Amino acid sequence: MVVNPQPDELLSSWVHRLSIANGVAPRAFTGEFGLGGGMWSARLDLRPPRDVASWLGARTGKAREAIMAMTMMDEALRPLLLPLRETARRSRSNWLQYCASCLADDRVPYFRRSWRLASRISCFRHGCGLRDRCPACRGGIAHFTQKDLISQHVCARCNFDLRDSAKIPVEAAARRLERSIDDICKAELAKSSSAIYEWVARLRRVPVVAGLGSGRTLTNLPTSSRIRCFQLLAQRADGRLIVAENTAVIWRREIAQNAGDHHGLIARFVEFIDEREGSLRSARVQPPDVDLTGLLAAYARAIDRRSRERRGHDAGWPETMAA
Repeated sequence: MVVNPQPDELLSSWVHRLSIANGVAPRAFTGEFGLGGGMWSARLDLRPPRDVASWLGARTGKAREAIMAMTMMDEALRPLLLPLRETARRSRSNWLQYCASCLADDRVPYFRRSWRLASRISCFRHGCGLRDRCPACRGGIAHFTQKDLISQHVCARCNFDLRDSAKIPVEAAARRLERSIDDICKAELAKSSSAIYEWVARLRRVPVVAGLGSGRTLTNLPTSSRIRCFQLLAQRADGRLIVAENTAVIWRREIAQNAGDHHGLIARFVEFIDEREGSLRSARVQPPDVDLTGLLAAYARAIDRRSRERRGHDAGWPETMAA
């Protein structure tokens, strides 16, 4: 029986559904291509065996490109991937997050690629915070331990239905900041910009900037702590706590004022990071031709231009006037 991949689905999630649909336990199914033990589901998403796409394609009729698109192979975003952990202590991150409302809405529950990123703290569709463990037993997501025909939305350790998890609130400002960060990552990936590497490096350091005091990177914090981190950053950036005489910082503040909406919030966020990092920034080796401030300014201008064009179109203006 062939199962179609869903939007943004992880390869391990699709393989799990494929095996269940064909009456084979996932661990036994993946053993056919050398991944029957350990954290097979997590490893499959990161480094699938060379011939796994061909093996799956031959049996499902899916193109190799479509199968590989479900993996987390993007080099630029790799530093933001939550690390693999077989045991998920409460103070540490787990390799996969989920939105209970998404799982409940799915005709057949599946797990998303975006839930692997440490920069994601909430569900863009439902507005609630993501979870990285079962609320009943506090264990992490462990699809790889399931040896029976059990759907992946059921906790492998205690059989709790993850769809029944209570919603976690996230402040609106933190969600706006998160959405803007995601927009910029997608825009820079689309045009293969080298600036994405510096941007990702800064994102990893935001817990220190937010003053959490953990000294750990964003990828090493549990989802609850990352939600707190984004809320603190959004409050401080929006509150304009930085008072600086430096011309470059003043220029960034002007960008924030002119950009408006959440793009202004991003500009203030970068200003806040620059001020807090201080001497660390001057000691850091910068990638060639990277100007993060210029990137943010250009991004804000592009969004503003598209917004004006859309308003002009809706008002029935000639296309030349809208430009």
